[in-house]
Amino acid sequence: MATLKGLTSVLWLIANTLFWSVPLYLLTLLKLVTPTRRLRLRVLAGLNAIALAWIATNNWWIRHWVKPNITAHLPEGLSPSQWWLVIANHRSWTDIFVMQYVLYGRTSMPKFFLKRELIFIPIIGLAWWALEFPFMRRYARSELTQRPKLAERDRRATQRMCERAREMPMTIYNFVEGTRFTPAKRDRQASPFRHLLRPKAGGTAQVVRLMGDRLSGILDVTLHYRHATPNFWHFLCGRETPIHMEARRLNVPAWMGNGDYHLDPHYKERFHSWLNALWEEKDHALASFPSSSLS
Repeated sequence: MATLKGLTSVLWLIANTLFWSVPLYLLTLLKLVTPTRRLRLRVLAGLNAIALAWIATNNWWIRHWVKPNITAHLPEGLSPSQWWLVIANHRSWTDIFVMQYVLYGRTSMPKFFLKRELIFIPIIGLAWWALEFPFMRRYARSELTQRPKLAERDRRATQRMCERAREMPMTIYNFVEGTRFTPAKRDRQASPFRHLLRPKAGGTAQVVRLMGDRLSGILDVTLHYRHATPNFWHFLCGRETPIHMEARRLNVPAWMGNGDYHLDPHYKERFHSWLNALWEEKDHALASFPSSSLS
């Protein structure tokens, strides 16, 4: 029965995505021939509405079919008419559905930092491109050492996204670990944390610098799964163990708007210290939840 439920969930996701992709693609074609940015913003507002409708119908499916055991603690004062930056730990593809489920209607249109390779996912990759999600490339440290200008591509993508983000409220999501957590990855990078990978500060620092005066706050989200190795298929089958989402609202420190992460080494060190302190608190919070032990 669980497998049948999972297969039905997959069919639902495919059908829901195909249904909303039709009006989305039509508006995307209109956007391509719209002559001015002002008119394109109106089309983009329509595209955002379609994306939010996709999320809303997914949430209906999650609530009435998957029926996960999700608890959440949210701060007061959230609004879909404001700008937010969400930083979160990353455990599974389930993370995205859980955050959209919990924060839908409470925060503005979500946009994620995405790996460049995801643009090639059928249907949805083009949708992310039309919705102006930032696509980031991954480079090995050795590549960046030999060709440091490669990092500029990601910075320009983030800058374009932030410039456009100022034009209408949105919530920018950043999984600052850069990839899903596993004990093997933690050990490979010699992470000082038990339940987390090392956080990457560059993207967050750039968003804060470019959007600081627009942001109503930073939402520090901690996602905890009772099972040590959460699995998206188990979620689709309604078999995922309890999930808890803790979000706290942080004000943007005044000093963050007065430096350049990539040019000022003192600012960079201060930003790293700030983010690592958050990650230490998050690691302690994750350790306080009951769960299967991590290897």
